[in-house]
Formats: sequence, C-alpha cells, structure tokens
Amino acid sequence: MQRRFMAWGALLAMLSVGIGAFGAHMLKTVISEEHLQVYETGVHYHMVHALGLILIALVAGQWGESARLRWAGRLLIAGIVLFSGSLYVLSITGISILGAITPLGGVCFIAGWFCLAWEAFSRKS
Repeated sequence: MQRRFMAWGALLAMLSVGIGAFGAHMLKTVISEEHLQVYETGVHYHMVHALGLILIALVAGQWGESARLRWAGRLLIAGIVLFSGSLYVLSITGISILGAITPLGGVCFIAGWFCLAWEAFSRKS
C-alpha cells in the first residue's frame, strides 16, 4: 500500500504539473478567462490531493497499513478523477452538465481526509 500510494501520488503530481502547463500555455488563448479559472481550480485541487496521497504513503510507513488509510488513498484518487477531471472537461468543452459530477469528487476528498483523521485519532500513541 505504501509504495502504491507513493507511486500514484508522484504520478498524479507529475500529471498535475503537465496539465497545468498545458492550460497556461495552450488554453490561455483558446478558452475564456472564466473557464481558465475553472481549469486552474482543477489543477490546484489535483496537486494538493496528489500530495495528500504521498502523505498517506508516508503515514502508512510510519503507522503501518490499515483499512482506513487504504480508503483515504482510494478516495483521494477518486476525488482527483471526479473533481479535477470534471473541471478540466467542463472548462475545455463548456458542457455545463459536468458540473454535477464535481461535488461528488469534493465528497470523495472530504471522506478521504476524514478517513486519515479517523486513523490518526484511533491511534494509541
């Protein structure tokens, strides 16, 4: 679990940088300022939660593996796909119905952080 989440976190962070650079250099002249802000929000949350995965990997190395840590990582990955992914597609295509998917990703982020907190509070030392 530790190596898997570390690898996913690093790959997703790398992808976030690439997607951010694509937006900054290729989309700036193609999409509206409003859509570019939506895109940048996706990139921001993508990177923060990729770093969250790396944190979960480090915590798993320190505390040992657990179901809550596993769920925390899975939920952050799902959140990146649903939240950031829907914002990327929405900003590029303008298909506003995709905005209905974004809150599901936000719920995954919240649940993932909750699982990490729950694991921390349940530790004896």
